[in-house]
Amino acid sequence: MPKRGKKYNESSSKIESAKRYDFTEAIDAAISSSYAKFDETIDVAVRLGVDPRHADQMVRGTVVLPNGLGKEVKVLVFAKGEKEMEAKEAGAEFVGNEELVEKIKEGWFGFDKAIATPDMMGTVGKIGRLLGPRGLMPNAKTGTVTFDVAKTVQELKAGKIDFRVEKAGIVHVPMGKVSFGSQKIVENLSAFLETILKLKPSSSKGTYLKGIAVSTTMGPGIKIDTALVKDLVK
Repeated sequence: MPKRGKKYNESSSKIESAKRYDFTEAIDAAISSSYAKFDETIDVAVRLGVDPRHADQMVRGTVVLPNGLGKEVKVLVFAKGEKEMEAKEAGAEFVGNEELVEKIKEGWFGFDKAIATPDMMGTVGKIGRLLGPRGLMPNAKTGTVTFDVAKTVQELKAGKIDFRVEKAGIVHVPMGKVSFGSQKIVENLSAFLETILKLKPSSSKGTYLKGIAVSTTMGPGIKIDTALVKDLVK
């Protein structure tokens, strides 16, 4: 284990490691133990009772967080014709087609999310090996390959996130900033966990939600009682 700093250890000492907190307690504890000079992000990690090696147990989806993420999301849209204008009017920072592909080939990645209309995917596919590893490749499964450009741009800017379970069966996602306060973070958590529950694979047997923990960017993990999820998302 790497040696922790004094501030981390002081923060960790405020957390009862053996305790399973309720949702508001956990977020309050995360906020009160935050010590960084910047507005830390609060993240959640959910351990699922699935085996992602099997395609029928892959948990993947999207959710629009009701309170957003607390940061500006720069959206790029690959489109042409009237869809270009639609994207610009919806607030996309970068809109275009071939010229954007060439710019990305040259090493530019000044955006956070990318959308493409279906008729542009042949062109966008040329830079898939550049976008894919960065999590920027438009994908129909996450709703970013679509002709409904305006709605998708607005959702991404409002705090739509996409997620997928990792090899170890864990889903990691941001829930907002420490400055949000506990109520807004809990509301975001509720929306996310409701989506996770809806995505439970029929082939998943036994306990589905095996563990939930929240943490700030720099802080320790705080475990949450999974039995309380049914009260949060009812």
